[in-house]
Amino acid sequence: MSATSLQLPQLDWDRIHTVLLDMDGTLLDLRFDNYFWLEFLPQRYGEARGMTSQQAQQELQSRFATYQGTLQWYCTDHWSRELALNIATLKHEAREHIRFLPGAQRFLTTVQQMGRRLILATNAHFDSLAIKAQHTGLEQYLDAVVSSHSFGVPKEHAPFWPALEQHLRTHHAGFDRHTSLFVDDSLSVLRAAREFGIAQIIAIAQPDSTQPARKIDEFTAVNQLVELLP
Repeated sequence: MSATSLQLPQLDWDRIHTVLLDMDGTLLDLRFDNYFWLEFLPQRYGEARGMTSQQAQQELQSRFATYQGTLQWYCTDHWSRELALNIATLKHEAREHIRFLPGAQRFLTTVQQMGRRLILATNAHFDSLAIKAQHTGLEQYLDAVVSSHSFGVPKEHAPFWPALEQHLRTHHAGFDRHTSLFVDDSLSVLRAAREFGIAQIIAIAQPDSTQPARKIDEFTAVNQLVELLP
């Protein structure tokens, strides 16, 4: 069995009451984010400073690397200040590239019909979340939407998970890590979820539909969410 094939016995839908889902690279195609940060933004940044796109890419990659793995990495307000550009406005301009990953809507609809709770747990900043939700209608499928910016710590850091648990228990009729499924494309986030004790964890191997699937050995992985349906 390949590393990107689901090992069905590991996913027990009878014991899943809550489905926690990442947004970018799990529900929505990461192609938008890769395009925005690697192509669209460098072009606009270069235009504003009289630089070529290649020069702008090199400067931005150095700046990005400084904050990778931190909450600022995901924060549109931070990058607006850092780059002297309105990142939310630029994302809105590029919004036609935002789309669901293949099969994601069918997965959401089917899980709704199965009577399971669907909760979005994302590192996306509120601005990005609003733009993407408005463009895709994503929220119609969800019982709750949670951004790590509400807790001041990203999902790949251990303190996020008890904060999420407390939030869901307080505001969204409870939460039990032992009857939850979590799906994400980030291995560092999946490791944090595993350490916290989420019962069933799945990796997305093809978060960008224009790129080949990654080989993932550490977690059970699928290319698309629909592969998880019973």
